[in-house]
Order: sequence, then C-alpha cells, then structure tokens
Amino acid sequence: MADEEIPRDPRWALPLAAIGIAIVAIFWYWDSPTLLAVGMLSAGMFGTFGLMYLGLSYTGPKSRLYGLKSLTTRLPAISQPKGHVHFRTKMFWTIIIVLLYFLMTNIYLFGVDQATVIDLFASYRSILAGAQGTLMHLGIGPIVTASIIMQLFVGAKIINLDLTDDEDKGTYQGSQKVLVLVMIFVEAIPQVFGYLTPSASLVTSLGQFSPGNGMLLADTIIVAQLVFGTYLVFLMDEVVSKWGIGSGISLFIAAGVSQQIVQGTLNWLPSAAGPINAGNPPSGTIPKTIWFLTNLNASQMASGGWEQVLLHAPNPVIALLGTAVIFFIVAWTESTRIELPLSHAEARGARGRYPLRLIYASNIPVILMSALLANVSVVTILLWTNPALAHFPLIGHQWWVGSFPASATAAQLLGVSATTPLTGGAWYLNTPNGLESWFLPLINSQTYGVFLLGHTWWQSLIHVGLFFGVMVGGSILFAKFWIQTTNMGPEAVARQIEASGMQIPGFRREPRVLRRVLERYIPVITVISGATVGALASGADLIGTVGNASGTGVLLMVGIIINLYEAMGREQLMEMNPLLRRFIAGEE
Repeated sequence: MADEEIPRDPRWALPLAAIGIAIVAIFWYWDSPTLLAVGMLSAGMFGTFGLMYLGLSYTGPKSRLYGLKSLTTRLPAISQPKGHVHFRTKMFWTIIIVLLYFLMTNIYLFGVDQATVIDLFASYRSILAGAQGTLMHLGIGPIVTASIIMQLFVGAKIINLDLTDDEDKGTYQGSQKVLVLVMIFVEAIPQVFGYLTPSASLVTSLGQFSPGNGMLLADTIIVAQLVFGTYLVFLMDEVVSKWGIGSGISLFIAAGVSQQIVQGTLNWLPSAAGPINAGNPPSGTIPKTIWFLTNLNASQMASGGWEQVLLHAPNPVIALLGTAVIFFIVAWTESTRIELPLSHAEARGARGRYPLRLIYASNIPVILMSALLANVSVVTILLWTNPALAHFPLIGHQWWVGSFPASATAAQLLGVSATTPLTGGAWYLNTPNGLESWFLPLINSQTYGVFLLGHTWWQSLIHVGLFFGVMVGGSILFAKFWIQTTNMGPEAVARQIEASGMQIPGFRREPRVLRRVLERYIPVITVISGATVGALASGADLIGTVGNASGTGVLLMVGIIINLYEAMGREQLMEMNPLLRRFIAGEE
C-alpha cells in the first residue's frame, strides 16, 4: 500500500496540533524555560502527535495500524534475504553479532559520571542482556516491552489483526518496530533524572557553549547514546533472525549470562577494593574455595570458614551446585517431547515425525514475564525516588507500592543495592536472591535474619509463594499469546504439515482433520510449557546461582544454547538435503 493510497481524514490534524501547542504553551508559562528547551519539547510533541495522527486519521476498512505504514516503510531495517542463506554465511553473521554485542557492553556512555550511576535494572540485568552505564544500558528491555504490549493487545482483540494473513502480519511487525522506537525513548529519558547523571565537566563545557543549557544538552547527549545503542541492538536482532541462526534477543541473553557465570566461577579479584582476606575473599567460587582451604587452618574453617565457603555471598559453593542442578533439569525438560507420526501422501514409505516438545513455547514466555516484572520494578522505583512522580496522587512515594533505601550509604548498611525494594508490592514481586534471602533465615533467624530486611518469616513465605505463582501464571499467559502470534497453533501447524505433503497416518489429508488432531495436544502442551518454564525459572531464582546471573538467566541460557545447537543441526541438514527446506523452513 503506497503512501498516497492510504485513506485519511485530515480533520484530525487540527485538534491534535492544538493539543500539542497547548502543552508547549503551558510549559513555557509554567517553567520559564530556555528557547532550546522549548524547541526540544516542540520536536517531541511533533513526533508524538504526528504518530497519533497517522493512526487516528486512517479511514480504511482495516486496523488503524495500517495508517502507520507510511512511517514503518521508512524506518531503518535489515533486508530479507532473497534466497537460501548458506550455513557458513549464517554462522559468520551470528559470530559477528555476538562479538559486536560484547564490544557494546564495554563502550561506556560518554559524559556519564560512572561513580553516581544508579542501575534501575540491577535485579534483571541477566534477563535484559544489558550492561550498566554502557551503550547496552537498556539492553533488550524496550524490544521485549514492545513485544509484550503488542501481544497483549492482539490477544485481547484490542488490535484487530489476523496474524495468519501475510498483510496483517506485516502490519503487526511494522507497528511493533514503531513501538520499539517509542519504548526506547520512554525508557531512556527517565534515566537522566537522577540515575545516569552527567559529569560536572561535561555540563560546564556545554554551559559555556550554550549558557543556561549545559544540563539539558548533557542529558540530551546521554539519551541520544541510549537511543542509538538500543536501536542498534534491535537491528542486530533482525540481522540474526534473517541472516544468522536463532534469535538475536536469545543470543544476547545467553552471551551475557555465560559471561556472568564464568566470572562468578573463576574470578580471582575480591568484591571490594583492597587486599584479599577472610572478610574480602576472591569473588569467584573456585578461587574463593581454594583461598580459604590454603589460608585457614582446620579450627578456623570449622568456626566459620566452611559456612563462608558454602553459604555466604559472593558466589558460595551452593550457588554453583544450584547452577549445575538447574542446567541438568533444563537439559532434561528440553529433550522431553511427544512425536506425532507422519507419512508422505505421495511417496510411499516416506515417513517422519513432528515433535511437540515439553517446552513447546520455548523460553520466550519467561523472558516476557521477567521483562514485565522488570518494568514494574522500574515504575515503583520512579514513584518512590523521582521528585515529580513522588507527588503522584495515591501511588507516589507510598510504602505499600514500594519503598527503597534512602541513600547509597543506607543501602550498603543493609547489604543491598539502591534499587532493592524494602516494603510493599515491589518487595513481594522482587526476585529472591537465592537461599540466603529466604530459606536460611527460616533455619537460623539470629544469624541470617538481617536478609529478611525487617520482614517476618511468614511474610517471607508469602513473598516466595507470590513470586512463584506470578511467574508460573504469567508464563502460561504469555505462552498462549506467543503460540498465537508465531503461527504455532493447531491451525497454522496443520497448514504447514499439509503444505509439505505430509499427513498423519490413518487420517484424511485435510487441514481441518489435522487441526482437530493437533487440538488434542497443542493447547495442553502450551499450558504445560508455560507452567514448566515459569516454575523452573522461579525455582532457580529461589536456589540462587553464581555470578549474579539469576536463576531465570541460567534457565534461559541453557534453553537458548540447546535450541541454538538444534537450530545449527537443522541448518546443516538443510544444507546437505535441499528437499528438507520445504518442510523445515518453507523454502523452495
């Protein structure tokens, strides 16, 4: 659909423009800003209301998202390969993107005072595949958040799109790109209000260049870097999806978690600056264990050394054992499957199987659920700490929503980060930090009671139960949405099997018959799949892991690596036998 063919009602332009002008005028009157600030706000209003105009002014018979087509076709994107991409080419692009990801995690944001950085995503770093204070500061957060919103809207029929129709699916994907860009700004702009503070030298230099606008320009530079880095991540994900192997988002998560586990296991450096001693041992599990065994005698080990090695942070032995247990459980669940027998309608004797894995919806549901909890955590932090949002009626700076340490010093005294919730709903939904945060205080409250942060044992049990239930229930919900939006439902799979020339022995070769057979399995397996990954992820968080990777992160890493290994095997099979492409990839 070309731009001039999109039917529009231009009468929407006037009221939207009037609202935008009114907002700028109120800002001018209320705050007495500089001309540069007014210009930036005007540009923001133009983009916001321009986007609204594209959607609201559409008068065609389909979804209003078709009105965004004039924008979605102009956004930077990665072109689709015109033919089959060879395995070596896919491996090349996959490796290049992983190396670029690690490079971006080590490029720090220009102009940020790294000593004062407050990481809003500290508890969810492994899931969001980001790195504090770098170009990857936001990680995949905006991408996953946009995916959550689009899936919820489609699942609730708020957006009227049929994802089995190619044109509707293209509109869905294009609209999601626009929403990703919007979410990048939504998550980047709040970062400069007390969390990514510009350095004083940069503010002074820019103030000399434009008097009165030093802080505004410094904040703008930081936001621009965040926008650039995160949109580059989005394009990198597209490169992997179209020219590489697997999913870019999954690849980034696996790379980040793997790095954390290796560091948490082998790092010889102590957690705090200073000489290594019993109070500041090496942070890695293996070096820490070796240091205690070689520097403490038997009586010292018996009077607290073994407890330090086995149970105490950082990276106790029990966390390493928990990581290994999680690895084997996830590997087993990933290999568990039901296989439907298939036979070719024309080639007699040609048989195959269609696997329905226990983890049918993959690990995407738990990624989406964890990202949703991360966004809830960020909102509660902003409502408690941001001067403007703290005055928001009913929920601003309210303990029952969530309270946080008053300062970095207070957080250090409690042994937590500045973004760890202390009370309210934020605490009950916060990810437990291993056995030390809930189980050990139940056994010995005198020694470990401090980790309950002032809560009672029964409140801690409610916290654990609520977190577990939310993760399992949310993962089931997102598994259902994911199956609908990725053509993995009974009807779509039936069409895929029918198009490949295969059929289930004993049944007629009709999509309706195949669909009825698949409806016996896929809806049930979808629920079991979501519940399984949710239970594994939350259970892993409760046990704890090395490297601060979080149990969810380890679950995702193992599942992603197994899926990547299987995807590489499929690619090699298709490379050797092009006839398999029709069934596996739908390629001619």
